[in-house]
Amino acid sequence: MNKPRLVVVGNGMAGIRTVEELLALAPGHYDITVFGSEPHPNYNRILLSPVLAGEQEFKDIILNPLSWYADNGITLHTGKTITRINRARREVVADDGTVVPYDRLLLATGSMPFILPVPGKQLRGVISYRDIFDTELMIDTARVKRNAIVIGGGLLGLEAANGLKIRGMDVKVVHLGEWLLDKQLDVTAGKLLQQSLEERGLSFLLQKQTAEIIGNEAGEVTGVRFKDGTEAAADLVVMAVGIRPNTALAESAGLHCNRGIVVSDALQTYDPRIYAVGECVNHRGVAYGLVAPLFEMAKVCANHLANLGIGQYKGSVLSTKLKVTGIDLFSAGDFMGGEGTEDIVLSDPAGGVYKKLVIKDEKLVGACLYGDTADGGWYFKLLREGRTIHDLRDHLMFGESAIGDSGVQGQSRAAAMQDKDEVCGCNGVCKGTIVKAIKDKGLFTVDDVKKHTKAASSCGSCTGLVEQILMNTLGSSFQETPKTKAVCGCTDRTHGEVRKAIREHKLLTHKAVYEFLEWRTPNGCATCRPAVNYYMLSTWPKEAVDDPQSRFINERAHANIQKDGTFSVIPQMKGGVTNPSELRRIADVADKYHIPMVKVTGGQRIDLLGVKKEDLVNVWADLGMQSGHAYGKSIRTVKTCVGSEFCRFGTQNSTQMGIDLETMLANMWSPHKVKLAVSGCPRNCAEAGIKDVGVIAVDSGWELYVGGNGGIKTEVAQYLCKVKTAEEVKEFSGAFLQLYREEAYYLDRTVHYIERVGLDYIKQKVVEDEAGRKALYERLLYSLEGLRDPWAERIAGKQRNEFIPLKVVA
Repeated sequence: MNKPRLVVVGNGMAGIRTVEELLALAPGHYDITVFGSEPHPNYNRILLSPVLAGEQEFKDIILNPLSWYADNGITLHTGKTITRINRARREVVADDGTVVPYDRLLLATGSMPFILPVPGKQLRGVISYRDIFDTELMIDTARVKRNAIVIGGGLLGLEAANGLKIRGMDVKVVHLGEWLLDKQLDVTAGKLLQQSLEERGLSFLLQKQTAEIIGNEAGEVTGVRFKDGTEAAADLVVMAVGIRPNTALAESAGLHCNRGIVVSDALQTYDPRIYAVGECVNHRGVAYGLVAPLFEMAKVCANHLANLGIGQYKGSVLSTKLKVTGIDLFSAGDFMGGEGTEDIVLSDPAGGVYKKLVIKDEKLVGACLYGDTADGGWYFKLLREGRTIHDLRDHLMFGESAIGDSGVQGQSRAAAMQDKDEVCGCNGVCKGTIVKAIKDKGLFTVDDVKKHTKAASSCGSCTGLVEQILMNTLGSSFQETPKTKAVCGCTDRTHGEVRKAIREHKLLTHKAVYEFLEWRTPNGCATCRPAVNYYMLSTWPKEAVDDPQSRFINERAHANIQKDGTFSVIPQMKGGVTNPSELRRIADVADKYHIPMVKVTGGQRIDLLGVKKEDLVNVWADLGMQSGHAYGKSIRTVKTCVGSEFCRFGTQNSTQMGIDLETMLANMWSPHKVKLAVSGCPRNCAEAGIKDVGVIAVDSGWELYVGGNGGIKTEVAQYLCKVKTAEEVKEFSGAFLQLYREEAYYLDRTVHYIERVGLDYIKQKVVEDEAGRKALYERLLYSLEGLRDPWAERIAGKQRNEFIPLKVVA
């Protein structure tokens, strides 16, 4: 018996996702033919930006290779555009004359980029940003041209701008709105995003309206003129100002269209044999441009094409989870707020985190997150379910892990999720689907999960959550490592591969690393240089060449830069202990240099805020104290309580223990900041339970805890072991920190390192293997031996140019 014939017009993500869903429901039911206008198999348009930035190649973003079509008996016509639908004869006609009959027709014609109707739009060098052709054209242009203007401050515009900047062009972004991503972010988050992107070298012209594209006699673009009369030079103009549903084919066939192909809840057009999905569709008056709703449509449409007839698409509650040039963003619902709403706001501009939750009638109605979007899915779930937040209000800002559906504070987000909860919004994959695939198919890595479920295969923002699910499901069998992707766009090498090469081939300079590993960019970039610098120094102490310019500004200046451009200085006070002489010097320095604020920190130190950069060396000299290392990826503080010396509850001398640890670890660099605390009794006044290394005194010795974090997302430290003597505290703590220094990836906190390798692994290396522990401890002491305090070196004249302000000569 002949199979019914299904023709799919559109080889993009929505149309092929529908085919995938159909094959799962009714394999072999149809004779399927697919037409695609591009000469390629189905690829992931979401990942065009990494291709533009050089982080991936086109072959890396192909979703369904040609072999997939063949394996599933699908006839694929690439590079052919359907120009006519003959509904009476039930056939489609392509631009090359190909005619294919259908019993069911699926339109997935997508959308067209909107081109501003301004003079000069036809000039050479004026392009849109929609497909791989546009992407390759931008890459080719960046090789020979200098100035680029991107019109549109939305997601595509910003990704295009970032990619062109990485390719070496000077880029200006023109945006009509007051702030970037004004449809997805509120003004505060938008301004934070702008500041971050400006630090990466992008320029912005906001509240500018394009009047004309300027060209030369050869018909090439030379610039843009705005309605206020100003102009900007350009060799390339990229228009990223929105999309319009591509309805031309449907309209020519007489199908009802109104700002999209009008469809029912079954994704059926007014012709019952013709269905439509994706960006070309108008469903209940709404056209969707995000990928998650398109996949929801695909699932329902496939259900009806399979003749099951029980699917119903009622529209999508939208949330936006984006990663703009590595910056995580999330918004959902009414995040702008208004009359009758109240806002809960957490703002930490220096830490790059902003969260705004909008409440109305004791329900979450909107959320806007910048920098930390881990709980975006949970907030979206609360919003979608309309759940009252009365009992959650006190902890709502700190996310699901602070509450947990089971009521267990600190429970991991993956463990707290139900099987029906969505993990990957881009591909509509829930936790249960991932867990089932892990168990049924024997998956052990994130790449395995991507291949079998498509979770984490699009924007990548859910990769961490997928890792958590793998860890929870597999336990010690989990094999994946974080940061399996390349360190940056300069290389295909992962963090682990770079570190291994430096260790095995004794690479001691940046030049040696980049040449040996065949870096694309001879001198690296702002992302990879700090990581490579740390890996060399931690692997080959006293031999590797430190490059100060590969460090962030705080580590170059040995002080924390503040938002007004001044710096803060925190002198070392071991264990939080000081004396009248030090306090007098601090007071004198504050008066002498007119320091506007003197503050006690949470780590029991005194912070001098508002110091001018040119005064830093003199401030250090006048203080006559060592650096408190409060500015870098390094040892920060060892917080203590007064312990047995003064406290009637103290069981051990915690103050001296803290002083000894801080003395031992002075000047230590690490993958990220490291904080310690020593409490003199189990009452834990020094908050040792949320430190990277926590030491708690008990009657018979000391208990050691590792992996705590008191930041935005509080992580409780895990019990490592119990020791008897102060010397053992130093040895076990030092061994753990050296293991972390040698094996963690750059910018991983101890909690993330432990999540990757497991606490059992840490215990085996530090507690159970005595010889290995002592070797780790000895390597730590060797690496720290003889290191000079950075303030003393700069007082003596080292890198003096870093602190001398530039003079403008007329």
